[in-house]
Amino acid sequence: MLLHPASKNRPFHLGPFPLETLARDPAIVEREAARPRVRAQARALDGGRLGAALRRYLDIFIAEADGPVAPAPAPLPDALDRRSQDIKGAGYFMDASQAGICRVPESAWLTGVEPRDHDHAVVILVEHARMPETDNLAHGWIAGAIDDAAAVRAGEIAVCLAGHIRWMGFAARAHMLTASEVDADRLAVLAGLAQRAGAAEGEGISNPFLGKGFALAVVTTPYPMAVDQPLADRAVVHPLAQWWGINGAQSGRERNRRAARPSHLSRYPMETVKRVDRPTTLILDDEVPRVPKRAAFFERALKGDLGAKSQGERGRFATKHPLSASQRGMIRAMVPYQDGAVAASVDPATADPAANARAVKALSYVLGADLTGICEVPDYAWYSHGEDGSVIRPYHRYAIVMLIDQGYDTMEGASGDDWISGAQSMRSYLRGAEIAGIMAEVMRGLGHAARSQTNADSDVLHIPLVLWAGLGELSRIGELVLNPFVGPRFKSVVITTDMPLAVDRPIDFGLQAFCEGCYKCARECPCDAIPFGDKVMFNGYEMWKPDVERCTRYRLTNVKGSACGRCMKTCPINKVVDADGAWLTRIASWLGVNAMWAKPVMVPVAAWFDDVIGNGRRNPAKKWWFDHEIVGDRTVEPVGANQRDIDPTRRVDPAKQRIAYYHADMMPPPDAADPVPVDRKAGYAAAGKVEAPGDAARRKARGDGAPAHYTAVPPRG
Repeated sequence: MLLHPASKNRPFHLGPFPLETLARDPAIVEREAARPRVRAQARALDGGRLGAALRRYLDIFIAEADGPVAPAPAPLPDALDRRSQDIKGAGYFMDASQAGICRVPESAWLTGVEPRDHDHAVVILVEHARMPETDNLAHGWIAGAIDDAAAVRAGEIAVCLAGHIRWMGFAARAHMLTASEVDADRLAVLAGLAQRAGAAEGEGISNPFLGKGFALAVVTTPYPMAVDQPLADRAVVHPLAQWWGINGAQSGRERNRRAARPSHLSRYPMETVKRVDRPTTLILDDEVPRVPKRAAFFERALKGDLGAKSQGERGRFATKHPLSASQRGMIRAMVPYQDGAVAASVDPATADPAANARAVKALSYVLGADLTGICEVPDYAWYSHGEDGSVIRPYHRYAIVMLIDQGYDTMEGASGDDWISGAQSMRSYLRGAEIAGIMAEVMRGLGHAARSQTNADSDVLHIPLVLWAGLGELSRIGELVLNPFVGPRFKSVVITTDMPLAVDRPIDFGLQAFCEGCYKCARECPCDAIPFGDKVMFNGYEMWKPDVERCTRYRLTNVKGSACGRCMKTCPINKVVDADGAWLTRIASWLGVNAMWAKPVMVPVAAWFDDVIGNGRRNPAKKWWFDHEIVGDRTVEPVGANQRDIDPTRRVDPAKQRIAYYHADMMPPPDAADPVPVDRKAGYAAAGKVEAPGDAARRKARGDGAPAHYTAVPPRG
């Protein structure tokens, strides 16, 4: 507890609640099986403005509830408990509050439904979000839809698990809210997540930790797994155990701390971080070129600029694990709904920018965002051209920027570039697209134009918006922002809008000094793409410029894993800072935010001590997933899995590290449909063009114009 969080040794598949401590009663299996079959109950999502938006996204998930099955089973262990750990772990990875597994009695199928040959059920329970205060505009938007919001989230998780199981070669169907063939309440009792004790007939079920404040979804399947036993009727939670966090489970102290915070604030105390007028790295606003989507290196790989191998892997590198492949369909299905018709009249209650900002932040947290900030969108944050070469003209004033945590515990169990890495990214992209899409739908219903900007389809670059929205500072990792509480462990999603909003200011938590003295991400990068040297000016930004081509190639062609997030894994700021976090980490975090005068002394000590206590190594207690790879239409055993830990002895001489720079004048034309091969020798030579930040500032003060290499390549026409 001093050096590591209380949950350090808690197996991830046990989840955040200490379900394993509750009394069980196998006799309840027979009692539940003997209950008569029940009818499907009609249910409409009609709770306020949020309910209408949730309906659309629920329909998207229902369409993905079933599907084709891989033609052969994946290589799986015979041990049924290990299979259950994989499935429960996947549920908790997707942010289920609780997960259980049971057998499916025939009586659990609804009347009028022909029972499938599915004899196992995975039950997903999602806790209700906290309702915003009555004086928050979002209270009215959400009224009546808190249970629906949890049910849609549970449905999304169930769809992912069902797809995961189908990719492993077994039939599976997700059952949710308005599209269920099973009695979810009965299966929740059988799976050890709920009790009927004390409830009169027809009054439903309750959970020992949450009462009735939850929603359910179910996956049925013939996939053999170890099952849980039902809770005993008198199974109760010991108050002291819950308060302290028995067995490393989430403590009552942490739950109470979160519940006490205003609903428009995240779980993290961002309000304590110093605010400044501009980001802490130099940005020459009038010199930053607008760039086309065609210039992004993943897009270049898709077009063939990086060669045949990278082009061939571009469509599968992040989704070649069964779980990440199961997320892909929903991400793509949401793209057509990122924009839509705007209500003819503006809701008069949304005239106050401060009240609107408070409300959209509260709504984002109800839906599952981890951190939210707001800024105006600078022109250079808009792409200049779309994938097809069409011109993009800025069309909204504000950006709501949300960060989605990629999951500390799962990252603890991983090397950062093994088989779960792609799923970590896809999970956050899926969740972000869901949250932003629903929010944008609500905002359009209030009469304000709004479009979600997701990893699948964005007209804006997210990094400058994360900076301006006050959610982090630019780091040594390069084109990546670090947040003071979750470090680099997130993906972003954005809503652009014309709704009047009060904006946040950028932050300064001393990261520039920290990254100046900490080289851990560069040291541990598997392809040496992160610089050991000083910051430079690149296309108008001061940054530690990474070798993006080298990074992209490694992520695409990593044969012992799916994509890569090793820099996130090994960063000292990737940590847990809450009531359950390690005392030393919490103290260090407080000092990092509040005692910037001590940075020169703290940084080298903190970086050294981070290695001493083993941060960045793999934690076996958190490894829940199978190392699998999808090849063609089936899941197979991969050639291997990266098992890196840390190497504190590794050093690279900055003078000998070669970084390729691809300035704006080396980008492909925005409308180039054919390959525009990357000239790596020219990229090395372009290092001679970069300015030091001080030189750029002096040039600017003299009134000299921007360097010629800041001018983007024009369209071919």
